[in-house]
Amino acid sequence: MKKKKIIITYGTYDMLHIGHMNLLERASALGDYLIVGVTDENYDRSRGKLNVSQSTKTRVKAIEALDFVDKVIVETHKKQKAEDMVKYKVDIFAIGDDWVGSFDYLNEFTHVEYLARTKGISSTKLRKENFKPVKLGLVGLGEDTQEFINESDFLSNIIINRIYSKNLNAVKEFTKYNDTVKYGHDNYDEFLDTSINAVYIDSSVSEHYIQIKKALKAGKHVLCETPLALEKNELKELLGLAKKEKKILLMAIKTAFLPAFNQLQQELKNGLIGEIKEVRANRTTLYREKKYSESYISQGATNLLSSYPSLLVNKILGKSKSISFFDQQENGYDISNTIITTHKNNARGISSVATGIKLEDSAIISGTKGYVYIPSPWWLTKEFYFRFEDSQKSYSFKYEFNGTGLRYMIAEFGSLIQRESIKSKMLTPSEMVRINRVSLDYSDSKKIKKEK
Repeated sequence: MKKKKIIITYGTYDMLHIGHMNLLERASALGDYLIVGVTDENYDRSRGKLNVSQSTKTRVKAIEALDFVDKVIVETHKKQKAEDMVKYKVDIFAIGDDWVGSFDYLNEFTHVEYLARTKGISSTKLRKENFKPVKLGLVGLGEDTQEFINESDFLSNIIINRIYSKNLNAVKEFTKYNDTVKYGHDNYDEFLDTSINAVYIDSSVSEHYIQIKKALKAGKHVLCETPLALEKNELKELLGLAKKEKKILLMAIKTAFLPAFNQLQQELKNGLIGEIKEVRANRTTLYREKKYSESYISQGATNLLSSYPSLLVNKILGKSKSISFFDQQENGYDISNTIITTHKNNARGISSVATGIKLEDSAIISGTKGYVYIPSPWWLTKEFYFRFEDSQKSYSFKYEFNGTGLRYMIAEFGSLIQRESIKSKMLTPSEMVRINRVSLDYSDSKKIKKEK
């Protein structure tokens, strides 16, 4: 019996169009059985493709519906093409001729065929025609405002041209010399009454609740630095309001959206280090050395930094059963805090945050068969190491990382808006509640101490 000639090809296939169809039909004509690899969202972002408008699930379904496609797989990492060629005994790897030469190294595993693409059509062109850009306004003028603007420049679906701050002189000075942000406001209600359809809030922690509430009521999607609120009833109110208004309310924790951080979670699901019993993570920054204002630092280490280790602890261990604080105070606010949480199966999380002392900002996830080490700064996850009692079994993962990490978070926010989805699978509302709980419980513990 004659062996089937197996063809394989890969692509993002965002907004499946005639160009994709023509290329896939050409690939199919080369043999008897066509396998199509659809790139995963996380993998796309790790390669710098930040403007993909459709989810992996949606794109996979679109390819599966084509009658000349025999099998659909999901591509999740750089080395997968070679692995798939061996696994599926591929005869030909077909790819568009805009990649000529780039995949010649795969001739070691199969024959590489470059196919002509359809001219005059692309997913980028279709996105521009079908999706309006997100007009994003900035709330707050801080030390990291320009960094956020710079990272947004890598996303074609984000436009930033307005900023709000109570300090009118600072706003005038900023907009005068900024090439991107041309319009400044010192009245928040007037700012919200403009053509923007989303806001990024990076203001004083005490202002978050009212600014989020007003923005949601004005019909704006919200990306906000942590914590979202300092009172439990306020947090519940904001999440309820976002759901009612059908708007996005997303915590600005950039770690949650990094490709390597999401890949780490996938690897841990394989159970390679056994039952996870402990997660340790540090997040420390000496803000005074970085010339941050005293008003910013006085918000306290817990409010400013605890969301990062809390993200890791909650992602890995889930909801906590109890939480304890061991803080160091100076000038009426915490300069450091060690936060210990207990979880199901007697697991625990140990998080250390500080603005007045410096620690090694690494993280360790400990299991009954081994552990994962994420080197400093773990919260800008670029690599992680699986280590075991038998050192010969140890291995590592390393990923490309672009910019400061903010662009991945902004990409997710913009993508959710364009997809008309109000929940991110990378940072769900329930996870945000558990993360925000740290600041809420710490605030309550300080009130109890004062009463005593």
